[in-house]
Formats: sequence, structure tokens, C-alpha cells
Amino acid sequence: MESAGPSTHHIASDVTSTHHIAPDVTSDSMTSRDYYADSYAHFGIHEEMLKDTVRTGSYRSAIMNNGHLFKGKTVLDVGCGTGILSMFAAKAGASHVVGIDMSNIIDQAQKIIEANGFKDTITLVKGKLEEAELPIDKFDIIISEWMGYFLLYESMLDTVLLARDKYLKPEGLIFPDTAKLLFAAIEDQDYKEEKINFWDNVYGFNYSCIKDIALREPLVDTVELKAVVTDPYVIKEINLLTATKEDLTFTAPFTLTATRDDHIHAFLAWFDIVFDCTHKKVKFSTGPHAQYTHWKQTVFYTPSTIAINQGQQITGSLDCAPNARNNRDLDISISYVVGDEGEETTVDYKMCVILYSCRIPFLLQSDSW
Repeated sequence: MESAGPSTHHIASDVTSTHHIAPDVTSDSMTSRDYYADSYAHFGIHEEMLKDTVRTGSYRSAIMNNGHLFKGKTVLDVGCGTGILSMFAAKAGASHVVGIDMSNIIDQAQKIIEANGFKDTITLVKGKLEEAELPIDKFDIIISEWMGYFLLYESMLDTVLLARDKYLKPEGLIFPDTAKLLFAAIEDQDYKEEKINFWDNVYGFNYSCIKDIALREPLVDTVELKAVVTDPYVIKEINLLTATKEDLTFTAPFTLTATRDDHIHAFLAWFDIVFDCTHKKVKFSTGPHAQYTHWKQTVFYTPSTIAINQGQQITGSLDCAPNARNNRDLDISISYVVGDEGEETTVDYKMCVILYSCRIPFLLQSDSW
């Protein structure tokens, strides 16, 4: 797992970014300097997401299998990227689709749209949603793949909510329309030893000042289901039809019940997505029990190991807020107590530098949750 700086693996296609992108630079002539400011212009990031069959296949099923919802309707694709969702919507029968993105990848998207015969059905707009002039005043449906790590890290949900308030017709639909953030605890001794305790002794030298920094940076990681030692707990549910930007700053209580005697080394978070408006519900999970996705899971290591017995509970709360200096980053605080008489522990985490796992994904389909 390597420190990669601000994530370029998944920054939900940013239509509100303040990064400077030279207006006279085309995607064909971009250099590494341009890609640093506009990481989404590089095809490799889109290749990873397009090859995520859970992600892309779920959107395809939700749209293509519900042609009765799209036939003759106008659709807004927020953060359209290469245009895959726009083309799904057009193929499902939409009368017109407008895709918006401020990344230079939209230059390639235009070529893709034309190459696939959708030039007259799909209109692409390059720019920020707040500033752009769209060719349609109100839309029947909004589609967007806005999710980030831990659901909200570098996500553009606030932009989707802005699009809803400004452009969605009354009784309009949003794809997807429901998201759940889930929480559990895991046994992870070997990997914690490698990633956190490593700093206690580096070739005989004390590097422990880095240990605290490493502990407070969540890891994006693939965790095996067998490592989970508690029942999952839903700490946040978001209805995109009614949610507000203020809802994205929250404090959520949780209760985790141990499923066996074991030791806990970290908390784990993931999210589930539901297209609730579809005739036959389409949904997917990014949890350890589900098929691998590029979102993986998010690991929050605890300062000390927690011994727990089957049936024992960990109670606490999770605070989440956009960072004051950069609202794409997250400030997360987790407070917890083990059992009835334990002392409360609080750890402040900062999601601003993504650490990636090199562990082999554990692929397992399960409906037990």
C-alpha cells in the first residue's frame, strides 16, 4: 500500500473543482503538469472505473432495464466523464441527455458520443455546474456517479444536490437515490504491525513520531470478510431526493456487537447504493462481503488493541465534516467505549492522503447482511 497523495483513483468527476485547467490545452496535447491539475483527463482513471463491473454494471442495469422510466424523458448526467451513463440513458429511450463535466476528458467523450451515433441525442457541456448554461431548463431525471471513498471523500454529492434543486422537475427521479454508510470492527493484527507499528523501529531507529500520523490517516483497503468481528451498523443513510448539503456534516451514534471472541485493531467503513426508484430494485455494496469494487473499504486503526468477547458491545459516535481548508477532504472523529464500564477513547482522523492496499481482494458474494 503506497501513499499516492490526493487520490487520482477516484475523485468523482469534478464539476466544481477550482483547479486551474488551461483553456487552450486540448486533451490530446496535455502534459504531466496539466494532468496534475486535471487528473480526470487521463483515460487510465476512467479505465479503472469502467472496468469496475459492479459499479458500471449496476448503473447499466438500473437504466437499461427501466426504459419505461427513461422513454421520452430529459436526463442530466452530472460529472459525465467519458459519457457512459449518458449513452446508457440515450439507449434506454431518453429524448435528450445533457452531460456536464469540467475535465478535459469531455473532449474524448464528445468523440465517443459521435462514434456511437448519439450526436443528436446527447449534448455535452464543459464547465462548472454553478456557472454553465445548460440547453434545457428542467430535467425529468438526474444520473450521476458521485460516490467517493468512505462514500463522501472527494465526492461531489453537494453538486448533485445543487443540480437537483436547480434543474430537477417536481416528482423527478435521481439515479441512484439512496446511499447507506456502514460501520464494523475488524481483527487486523498482521497488517497493523506492518503499516503502523513498523514506525516504532526502523532499522534500529525510532520513527515513532510518524506512527501517530500514520494512525490518523485512514487506509483504503480490501478487507477479507473473515476479519470482521462485529455485526455491521448503519451510521448514515442519505436520500438524495430530500438530503441537504448540511446533512453531509453529521454526528452518528453506533453500537457494534461482537460475533465472536477476538481482538479488534481497527474500525471498517463501506457503503451500499440503491436505485430505489427502479421497478426491480438495483443495488450494490462495497462491503467486505460483496464483490470487489474500486472503492474497496476504509480502515480506521485504533491506538490500542481491543479485546472483546462474543455478544459484548462497543458503543460510540462518528463525527464527519468536510475539511475547512479543502471541502473535498474529510475530518472524521471516532469516539468509543468497550462494554459498560470502559473509558472513552477518541481518535481524530483526516482523510486527505489516500493510502492504497496491495492485498489480494477477497471476492465473496453473500446475502447474510
